[in-house]
Amino acid sequence: MKYQRITVNPDQMDGLPCIRGLRIPVATVVDMVAAGMTNDAILVAYPDLEAEDIREALRWKRDDYK
Repeated sequence: MKYQRITVNPDQMDGLPCIRGLRIPVATVVDMVAAGMTNDAILVAYPDLEAEDIREALRWKRDDYK
């Protein structure tokens, strides 16, 4: 599997890609980075996230545009 931390479950969050089965969509994390939030601020806002979750969300989004 290319992404270890991104899950897609059609019964959760309408099938949106989420971080590790949590109800935190990848797009939410990417949007926070795009809005200028630092990784530390994101981790404070979402304590269930880990730094690697943010990195993988950004890799997923980058690969989505290829």
